[in-house]
Amino acid sequence: MSNTNLALKKITTEISGTVFSLPYHVARDRGYFADLGIEIEFVKRNYGDRPANITLIDDHRQVSSFGGPSLFEQGQSTLYRACEWGQVRRTYDSSRGGQVIAKRAAIASQAIVVRPDSPYNIPQDLANVPVGVNFHHGSHYIAIQTLEGFLAPEEIKIVHIEGGGQNKQFNRFVALRDGLVDAVAVMEPWITVAEKLGYKIIAEAHYVGLEIASPDLDKESFEAINKAIRRAVKDLQADPIRYTNYLIDDVSEEIVKLEPSDFRRNRLRYIDPAPYSETDFHRTYNWMVKWGLIQPDATFQQIVDNRVISANRTTEKSAE
Repeated sequence: MSNTNLALKKITTEISGTVFSLPYHVARDRGYFADLGIEIEFVKRNYGDRPANITLIDDHRQVSSFGGPSLFEQGQSTLYRACEWGQVRRTYDSSRGGQVIAKRAAIASQAIVVRPDSPYNIPQDLANVPVGVNFHHGSHYIAIQTLEGFLAPEEIKIVHIEGGGQNKQFNRFVALRDGLVDAVAVMEPWITVAEKLGYKIIAEAHYVGLEIASPDLDKESFEAINKAIRRAVKDLQADPIRYTNYLIDDVSEEIVKLEPSDFRRNRLRYIDPAPYSETDFHRTYNWMVKWGLIQPDATFQQIVDNRVISANRTTEKSAE
């Protein structure tokens, strides 16, 4: 039933990764946003049609934390979601006053993969082997956090894959396929692509993500969004494979033809949005400082403004 007390409000959200935004796709297409009298407009960066001049960059300081011109920083989107570490860094760098407002609904995973004929089989085999990532995004941070459990810090080699292709995941997979690097970190649907083509997974880990928003997104509007997202989360928890068509659309059949049955249900994890606690922030922030990925002068209050209304009011208050 539509909420007639809620004024129609158009909110733009950046789609940086389909697997992160699957609840938004489901909520939009099943009419959950419309039921609440709100309109969500998706905006997406244009990376071009095909990879061009793929290059490798080994210094993260040469790459913007926003990964290039930012729709959010340009005022073209109000809300978007990505990995926890990257969102903390982008909030720190934001000139627009963006802040973390909640944990996102998607619990995504990244996997470090190698070619089928690779001599590498375990994480220790990747000592001093460059792993292709997207600096300041989930692949960058998860690759370090995964490998530091097996390797000395000086043995971990991370390299940024820069190119002009369809998307960053596509570029990394092509760089691996074509031998420009011997290992990459990718998320869904590219983990499923790799498995279907016989590539080897060296390590995989799930991780939390965060929503960031501009100052003008009020708590009540965000709660209306989250009411729709919670309905979509229930659908995804019941049967995530039903919605894999959104992920399949990200992969050209020139790479491989994916089917819903190719996906592993356990990789598609979705939970209700929740506040981002000060404990979680400091754990992540201190790790980033240790690796030189952010300056040591930020505070929780600077980075975080929880605008999610939790069903558990005690949890919300403790997080604030």
